[in-house]
Amino acid sequence: MSFQIVLIIHMMLAFGLIALILMQHGKGADAGAAFGAGASGSVFGARGANSFMYKLTASIAVGFFITSLTLAYLATPASTEKKSESVMDQVIID
Repeated sequence: MSFQIVLIIHMMLAFGLIALILMQHGKGADAGAAFGAGASGSVFGARGANSFMYKLTASIAVGFFITSLTLAYLATPASTEKKSESVMDQVIID
């Protein structure tokens, strides 16, 4: 049950990360701000949106990596006994 919950959270983080990356402006978008087309009157201020989006993207990326590691740990079968059999030990010789 916990695997499915972590998987759902992982998928939501993945879609959120994709959406945030697509919403961000590229480096070339700042050229228009030099000629008066900047967003100085925006909700986050002149540079606040970039900082906010960067922090939000970084925090979602950290959550994505944590859920990735958690899913890898949960998907690994827990072996209680140590198997040291080789492939040759499994071959049946008639």
